[in-house]
Amino acid sequence: MSLAVLSSAREPAWSTAEWIDVCSYDDLAPGTGAAALVDGEQIAVVKTRAGAVYALSNFDPFSKAFVLARGIVGDKGGIPRLASPVYKQAFDLRTGACFDDPSVRVPVYPVTVVRGRILVGRGAAGSP
Repeated sequence: MSLAVLSSAREPAWSTAEWIDVCSYDDLAPGTGAAALVDGEQIAVVKTRAGAVYALSNFDPFSKAFVLARGIVGDKGGIPRLASPVYKQAFDLRTGACFDDPSVRVPVYPVTVVRGRILVGRGAAGSP
C-alpha cells in the first residue's frame, strides 16, 4: 500500500477493521487540515488545493505540540507540503520527511476517499 493514496474514483478493497472513517471529503476545505483521532493517535488529515488528501501525525517534533493539522498547506517544487504553524518547518505530505532537517520525519498514514468519505488506514505506513 502506498504511503498516501490520492483520491480516486475506484474503490479500494477495504473493511472497517482496516480503515477509519474520519469525515466527509466536502467537510475539508481545499488547502486546509483537520485533526482526527485514529486508534488513540492524533492524525492531521490534509486536503491540498488540488484536492488530494494526505494523513500524517499531528505531532510537530520541533515544537513538541499536536498542531500540524493547523499548518500551512502548499507545495515546494511540486511536492505537496505542510508547514508547522509554530516554527514553520515544512514536511513532505507524501513521506513525512522534513524539508528543513532531513534527519526528522513524522509518521504518515494511508488515506483514501470512498463514496465521498475520507478514510484513514490503521497504523502508520511510515515511521520517524
